[in-house]
Amino acid sequence: MIEIMDTTLRDGEQTSGVSFAAHEKLSIAQMLVELGVDRLEIASARVSDGEFEGVRKVTEWGKRSNNLHKLEVLGFVDGGASLHWIEKAGCRVINLLAKGSYKHVAEQLRRSPEQHFDDIRKEVSLARQMGIDVNLYLETWSNGMIDSPDYVFRMIDTLKDLPIRRFMIPDTLGILNPLNTYEYCKQTVERYPDLQFDFHAHNDYDLAVANVFSAVRAGIKGIHTTVNGLGERAGNAPLSSVLAVIKDQLHEKTKLKEEKINKVSRLVESFSGIRVAPNRPIVGEYVFTQCAGVHADGDKKNGLYYNDLLPERFGRVREYALGKTSGKSNISKNLEALGIIDMDDETMRKVTERIIELGDKKEMVTQEDLPYIISDLLNQETMADQKIKILNYSLSLAQGLRPVATLKIEIDGEAYEQSASGDGQYDAFMRALRMIYTDLGRPFPMLTNYSVSIPPGGRTDAFVQTIISWNFAGIDFKTRGLDGDQTEAAIKATIKMLNRIESGS
Repeated sequence: MIEIMDTTLRDGEQTSGVSFAAHEKLSIAQMLVELGVDRLEIASARVSDGEFEGVRKVTEWGKRSNNLHKLEVLGFVDGGASLHWIEKAGCRVINLLAKGSYKHVAEQLRRSPEQHFDDIRKEVSLARQMGIDVNLYLETWSNGMIDSPDYVFRMIDTLKDLPIRRFMIPDTLGILNPLNTYEYCKQTVERYPDLQFDFHAHNDYDLAVANVFSAVRAGIKGIHTTVNGLGERAGNAPLSSVLAVIKDQLHEKTKLKEEKINKVSRLVESFSGIRVAPNRPIVGEYVFTQCAGVHADGDKKNGLYYNDLLPERFGRVREYALGKTSGKSNISKNLEALGIIDMDDETMRKVTERIIELGDKKEMVTQEDLPYIISDLLNQETMADQKIKILNYSLSLAQGLRPVATLKIEIDGEAYEQSASGDGQYDAFMRALRMIYTDLGRPFPMLTNYSVSIPPGGRTDAFVQTIISWNFAGIDFKTRGLDGDQTEAAIKATIKMLNRIESGS
């Protein structure tokens, strides 16, 4: 069983611009415990009054819910100041920050190793007198293993008999790779088989998850993570990827309930203000979306393009993108999800062609766009039937000036051009169009109603469906237009109207 300690509320707050309010810390802590995380590092001691109140809020909940033993606070070798802060805040576990590299002891603390070890002994002794459990961070352990392994082992040899529950070995500067992570962790575990070690990875070379893999493979039983990979500089090992790698690649067990990870990810994204990259494994917006038609076809044929990362495991669903790379299988999957299952081959072909055409104009066609596209397709005339065509038009909009439209239209093979201003771009277009029809002595219908609708979701790039009601020669009828631009959608509906009148239908 691999133990997970999540440090989103401490190390995650070292992400530039991230600071969780007290109620946000509590909400995240509660959800992480529901997720099955074994331990939570919830703060650094002596940071601020706000941090103290946040810790108090979380520890009070911890007491009520019997989770206080899971809550930990980073503290320092500072003559008991951190310990008293932690005790007053209501926490019972300190993660004591010591120096795991000789250079950092000698050059940052200006202490000898023996002096530093003695300072740690005093801090641990005081903690136990206060009833506070101790875990020990060997800060910059990775630098220590590279530059001064004798110091690292002397430190552990000196302190291993103290009442320290865990020795936490961080790659503080993110300098390790999977090969030396395995080597250093293996040396450490084999030399001290009776001690509990945690590995704490940083992602400066984008190797945090790979290094976690190597650490667990080497025998490390505790792993530190953050939600969405938050953390200083390039961040820490993301919890979502770690849980999948431990289960699928290493076949080890954790207490994590993976179906809850997406909900936690979204909450932290909201509170932190740091957006999750859409291609981040497990929790990214697009990672369970197939784009290529050949992949959707393979999914229909016994899941040929599935892997073990099934979206349902993580509270997600598989989606099939619609756009210029879509095939019939992508579209079919989306139609099935909408409950549209009886569509003939010819209609499917037309829908596919229309989606590819629209995909060239727009980053992504969504499932919510499909009913609008189908409705537009089934209500439009073919180009071959059009006696009236738009050859070109220009619309201008400037602050303080009336919109202007210039229109060039073909009627029965003849081209006509006109310009007009109006109260809006579409109004200017209609005025120019009426002028052409008036010059030709042609009757022009009356617009009786105009409605606009977009698919749900509030996207600024959503398709716009414009439905316009007309009256011509005493007959009422409607035409529709679909486009990413509202004015263009209205113009398309207008051209359909003109052709319908021309054909007498």
